[in-house]
This record gives sequence, structure tokens and C-alpha cells, in this order.
Amino acid sequence: MGEAGSRLTVLGSCGAWPEPGRACAGFLLSHHGFRVVLDLGFGAAPRLFTHCRGGLPDAVVVTHEHPDHCADVSALGRAWHYTVQAASPAARLPLHCTPGTVRRLEAMEPRPHPATLFEVHDLAEPSAAEPADAEPSATQPCDVGPFRLTSYALPHHQPNFGVRLTAPGLTVAYTGDTGPSPRLAELGRDADLFICDATLRTPPPEGEPRYLMTAAEAGHWAEKAGARRLLLTHFWPGTDRAAAAGEARAEFGGEVLVAEEDLTIAL
Repeated sequence: MGEAGSRLTVLGSCGAWPEPGRACAGFLLSHHGFRVVLDLGFGAAPRLFTHCRGGLPDAVVVTHEHPDHCADVSALGRAWHYTVQAASPAARLPLHCTPGTVRRLEAMEPRPHPATLFEVHDLAEPSAAEPADAEPSATQPCDVGPFRLTSYALPHHQPNFGVRLTAPGLTVAYTGDTGPSPRLAELGRDADLFICDATLRTPPPEGEPRYLMTAAEAGHWAEKAGARRLLLTHFWPGTDRAAAAGEARAEFGGEVLVAEEDLTIAL
């Protein structure tokens, strides 16, 4: 169980594009006053600013470059430039992401360039424990405020890294977008909260490449990981979320939560 004051707030719960009144992927993780954003897709920035009244977040993590996960990082960059950097021009906001994410941000707003707004860290930095010629699984851990961040390469249409953030007494894991993978069991191992992709209503035909999951598959991998709680997210617009939760509960023995905008979960 996390220590008092630890919480996760849902900024956006949709995949691809936001349903009316909702937003795409985004979460705000707060621990002992430190605030880190996990993804910031279409429409998530206004909710971030609502929940960060009195200041901006301390760090950002973006799992991959699809715009439903990173488009509103551009809005956050503008807010940083015109507020924080107006007072401290050299200040940069830590951003842990893929190189493709930076290229997307640059295409949206080349001036000021993302490198002048953000202190960029590559999520794909390989772990020293990995053989040099091996496909990376876990990457080199790094510190993000009070958290130790480890990222895991997961199957998706673009390079995607699930992230595991651990602090004394608290572990939160987040898949980003992913197909089924044995690495999910490692990513979510004993997590207090495992935030999982649940995009698909039904699995694709047998033999097709897998880049997204169903809610039932999210439940399966949360059970394999031994996670304490599962938060389903990245719903395709129009998904019956109550039905998705039921499918996950059939596979997972812990508590199943459904991401809803502005939902705050005590950790």
C-alpha cells in the first residue's frame, strides 16, 4: 500500500480519439508532492492544468509517439515556456520519451524547439544487464524525482515502452499501448496499481500481429503479474466499459477499476 498523499488521477481514458467530454491517454501520478505525468494525448492538457493548480508538473513520461498519447505535451511545453521559463529561461522540464515523440513535438512547434523546453531522456536506453546484441526488454533504470523508472519494450505499431515507477512502499506500472507479451508479467510484478491497455472489444483473428489488447487479456496479464489492482484504460470510443470490466474480472482476482476522466485513486 502506498504512503499517505500518493494518488493517481485519470486525465484521459480514450484511445485513438476522445469521446465527447473525455480525453485521450493521460495520468497524473503524485507522491509526496512530486507530480509526474504519464502520457498526454488529445484533450488531456486542460484536465492536467485543472489538477495542477498553483504550478506545473515536475516530470513527464510519454510511452510512444502516437498523438493520442503525446499531442498535448505541446500545450504543456507552451505553458512551461510562457510561465516557468519566463522567470527562469534555462529551466527545462524532464521528459522521458522515445526519439519519435520529440520529432512529433518539433513538427507541431519548432520554435521554441522541444530541446529548449524539455530535458529529454530516451526511454530506450538499454540496461547494462542486457547482452549487446539482444532485443532490449528492460531498459536502464533512472531516477524521476522519488521514483525509480524502468521501461520495457512492448509490441505496438510504433516503439512503445511500458513504464514501471517504484518508490519506497509504492509501485505503479503502465503499459502504454501494447499487444499481449510475457514482458507484461515483469512490468506489473506485484504492482500496487497496474494501468493496462484495454482497447479491443474482441481479439483479432488467430495469427495476426498483436499490437493492442482486450480487457480480458489485460486481466490475464495482471493476474500473471500478481498486481494488487488493475486499471483498464485506452478504450476505443463507444466501448461498453462495464462489460469490459466484467471480462477483466473473469481473469483477474484483484480489484478492477475503469479509467474515467478526473477519477482519483488513492495509492
